[in-house]
Amino acid sequence: MRKNLVRLPYFRFIIGAYVLISPLSKEALTIRRNFLTIGVMRKHSFLSIINMPALLWWLSTIGLGVILIVTPVSYADAQGNQYSRQYASIIQQIFDFIQNHYVDEVDPQELYEGAMNGMFGALGDQHSVFLPARDMMDLSDTTSGNFGGVGLYISKPVEERNGNPPYVEVAAPMEDTPGWRAGINPGDLIIKINNEPTDTLTMDEVLDRLRGEPGTTVTVLIRRGTSIEFPVSITRAIIEVPTAKYAMIGSVGYLKLLTFTPMTAQRAKEAITYFNSHNCTGFILDVRNNYGGLLNAAVDVCDLFLDGGVVVSTKSRLPSENRVFYAKKNTAVPDDMPVIVLINNASASASEIVAGALKDRGRAYLVGVTSYGKGSVQQVFPIQGKQDGFKITVARYYTPSDVNIDGSGIPPDKEVPVPEFTENDMESLKALIEANEIPAYVKEHPNLSSAEINAYAARLGAKYSLNAELLRLLIRNEQIRTAIAPAYDLEYDVQLQEAVNILNGGSYKRLMQGTKTLKQLQDEAEKEGMTAAS
Repeated sequence: MRKNLVRLPYFRFIIGAYVLISPLSKEALTIRRNFLTIGVMRKHSFLSIINMPALLWWLSTIGLGVILIVTPVSYADAQGNQYSRQYASIIQQIFDFIQNHYVDEVDPQELYEGAMNGMFGALGDQHSVFLPARDMMDLSDTTSGNFGGVGLYISKPVEERNGNPPYVEVAAPMEDTPGWRAGINPGDLIIKINNEPTDTLTMDEVLDRLRGEPGTTVTVLIRRGTSIEFPVSITRAIIEVPTAKYAMIGSVGYLKLLTFTPMTAQRAKEAITYFNSHNCTGFILDVRNNYGGLLNAAVDVCDLFLDGGVVVSTKSRLPSENRVFYAKKNTAVPDDMPVIVLINNASASASEIVAGALKDRGRAYLVGVTSYGKGSVQQVFPIQGKQDGFKITVARYYTPSDVNIDGSGIPPDKEVPVPEFTENDMESLKALIEANEIPAYVKEHPNLSSAEINAYAARLGAKYSLNAELLRLLIRNEQIRTAIAPAYDLEYDVQLQEAVNILNGGSYKRLMQGTKTLKQLQDEAEKEGMTAAS
């Protein structure tokens, strides 16, 4: 087994490249000179998805807009490089030495995965990662469209950060799934799963424990903030990948895109047909909390609004990765139809491609808060002869005005923040959560009216010294979790309220005249920075 493994050309390149680019390459050369024994690298995991295939998060990170490649990888160019061959030879020798002389028997797979993880970790790019067989297998779940689970996107650090144990963190719950209905929020930490601490578990082990047969129950201990901890029991179910919801708000068509899949553009077309049949006079495209999806899906959605022209471009050091994506002629949404795009700090990647394209092309007015800021492109490659693969950043994408928003995000034309609890509220909020008052009350009163919610929020506010308006949102969210979530909730959604007011109030054209492209905003910011520095 050892001889077969080390003779594989892709393995030699992998190991060689690891030493070539690793921050520890100097130490590696010392090892070559002294031929010292090195220890076994430990397996570790990367950002993954619970009960949504691990690769969906990665595929949706255009990072969230990934181009999936399923052809075998060629390493001819790398192996043709003199230094690559040299390092490959060195590491193959060390690999053999460890196998023959290390004090304990070593699993070649362990060394292989450790080297792979080390190589991609040395890039310093959280979006370029080794994908072990388990995560590559999850791709099948993605393409099948349904699977058993709880419906949470999660991540897990490999080791302690700033003294904090590497617990599982919830990136986001999927709407209308058991995890979402259970009230789990983005940013929550999963401390235990069925009383087993998660800081010592690998991501694969976390996945194994959270997944299971539909109808079975798993109990997790949630930590919210710095001090609030409470158990949550979740009944597993079949999870289907959602992509869109739509409805009319008076004469305004409202389309909420949850993610970008091969079906997203088709679902958007169905929504547009529905809006047209109801004499739609304005259009709201909601990509809040949309972490992204497939690049082509984002381009196809833009094609519904743009009459030709650039949607997005990708740039790389490799000419083959430099591409420009154009919209087709003619649109599904009339050119004179007012369009507003809702964004927030969880709108990422493919969502930002759509928002950036419609903003730069002067086709939409953006409302909400600055988006996440994910502006790189990944490709996923299987490794020839194995079930493993890897995802690697190959380019960065640029909006039509030639701006890369990685790390900065897209600012809205009209900022509408959502009120939040403060740090001073944490103790009172902890007491409220531990008392389980809101879930118990809503369970006893499932059909609360708006007036009844307001009255209950006022009583809770007085009891816990918390903002009654924020308590209204908590009560309403709990109420929604007990039923199928509506397409929109105008009474409790301040950002949606603002969008509707703009469309119905007749100010859209005037506001659009004052908008600027991302390039103009970038140039103004740089000019202001230079002025301040001088």
